[in-house]
Amino acid sequence: MKLTKLATVGALAISLAGLSACNNMMPQKSVATKAPMHSQSMAKMNVVQIAQSNADFSLLVEAVQAAGLAGALSNPNAHFTVFAPTNAAFMQVLQETGMSKAQLFSNKPLLTKILGYHVINGAMPVYAKDVKPGNITMLSNDTLMVTTQGKLMDENGRTANILKTDIAATNGVVHVIDKVLLPK
Repeated sequence: MKLTKLATVGALAISLAGLSACNNMMPQKSVATKAPMHSQSMAKMNVVQIAQSNADFSLLVEAVQAAGLAGALSNPNAHFTVFAPTNAAFMQVLQETGMSKAQLFSNKPLLTKILGYHVINGAMPVYAKDVKPGNITMLSNDTLMVTTQGKLMDENGRTANILKTDIAATNGVVHVIDKVLLPK
């Protein structure tokens, strides 16, 4: 996707409240060999603190801060399911789009839209055992597909692999992915 296509969604902002989650995420069979990093009972950090505690999420943390979403994603009363792209995923999307980090991180509406495409806000967090292939309505109000192979497919047909699942947080769960997802 080129910068011009990404810029067309730049004017769209998302609401961090009132959106519901879908129960689909990824097939259980695809994650049988992926061990959780933390058990659900050991959750002591919120989703933002989990990202802050791992150097491989430093670009994600910087993006969340640039978009002004750290406070909302730290809400102790929320139930987020977060697909967290690694630093390598951010570097790959910058190369793919031809954008610099400064260009992306300074475009708050675009950055907010992209980050919202990585979050499900629902009544309960969605763990790997609860998922099936199908479509998910994301916080950005865009659709993400879980393939029968257990990959995430964005609205542009790009696929992301899920590297780790079920990192429990006090306000949800984090799943690590290898690609930044892009809404249309």
